[in-house]
Amino acid sequence: MSITTRQFQLLTDSRRVWDFMVEVYDPEHANGASAPFFEYALGSSWLDKNYLPMNRLWLDGERVAAIAFYEEPCTDVYVNLRPGYEMLADEIIEYGEASMPHFDGEKAFVLFAGQRALIDAAKRRGYVLDHEDLEYEFDFAARDLNRPIPEGFHLVDPMNVDAVKLTRCFWKGFGHAERAPFERWEERVTGCEWDAQKSYYDVLGEILAPSPHSTHEYDVIIADAAGEYACFSGMWWVAENRLAYMEPLCTIPEYRRMGLAEAALSEHVRRLRPLGARYMTGGGDPFYRKIGYDRIVRRQYWKKEQTT
Repeated sequence: MSITTRQFQLLTDSRRVWDFMVEVYDPEHANGASAPFFEYALGSSWLDKNYLPMNRLWLDGERVAAIAFYEEPCTDVYVNLRPGYEMLADEIIEYGEASMPHFDGEKAFVLFAGQRALIDAAKRRGYVLDHEDLEYEFDFAARDLNRPIPEGFHLVDPMNVDAVKLTRCFWKGFGHAERAPFERWEERVTGCEWDAQKSYYDVLGEILAPSPHSTHEYDVIIADAAGEYACFSGMWWVAENRLAYMEPLCTIPEYRRMGLAEAALSEHVRRLRPLGARYMTGGGDPFYRKIGYDRIVRRQYWKKEQTT
């Protein structure tokens, strides 16, 4: 075994990393994050891409053995490690500590509870468990979701999307309307309106040139009687892993607590169960547990105690 390393190159390594993450996917996340987690961030506007060359690949010949990478914030370091290469754990943690972004003592290794070799390596370098986030997943074999779309709403063809309506849905659904209205998006201005324009072009760009492995045909969009988009649930279907990676999910404020989000997730279940889906991702909000997301994924944040 001859291990080499090289820094991540966006234009040449994105597909390689996707294939690697699909190959090592484990439902218990013992080998790291799922492939859509990485690619979704790469295509987003919220990821600070200035530090992408700090991501590092470990290679056994042409075979990817591991990758250390950041998401948001850039001081959070994630690792995917191929089974059989646990001997690299100490080297990976050492690299992440020394060379990945580190500002004001905020660096954390974000590891799933089953990544024992990496957790042990982090402990050896003085890292301790700071906190743990619980995320919920839906088990297709154990549960069903069958919430109907409320009266007065209807589904929108995900392959015939109005980019302005979708951006307005995101703008309101993710709370941006609390600080600025969605208006004059077509103008190149500054301030909050610039954020709206940026969001618009993000959505338009994804429609015209989607991420390489996005599966927008499985997105669920629910509109009101006037045709305005009220709820959106994105879907990355990874057939090789039987994984329904749901991201993102939002409902605009005026239509919350009406069952739209549950209806959108129910539509995912209806479409993907016949394809053999095993698990669907959710999030840490109690909403998911309430509607039947019973699988728990433990994401742990390991930080080094600061000395004065």
